[in-house]
Amino acid sequence: MSSNYYRRGRNPTTAFGVLIIVIGAIALFRQLFAWSPDFFLQFLFNEEINSEKVSVITICAGIVILGLGFRKNEQKR
Repeated sequence: MSSNYYRRGRNPTTAFGVLIIVIGAIALFRQLFAWSPDFFLQFLFNEEINSEKVSVITICAGIVILGLGFRKNEQKR
């Protein structure tokens, strides 16, 4: 196999990051469609911790994990 061949994005970390992003997005969109957008934004920007904020944090964590999955890992020979 060529030494220039990198398996970028094809590892369990990338798949886990995508899974976390999808889970957060489903929860966020479910709340958005269950309530009106004004009501949703009110919950998103108040000072209490609620499911909307947890979903945003989950999506951000998924983006970080996805970024870790795309970094280049070269094995020492």
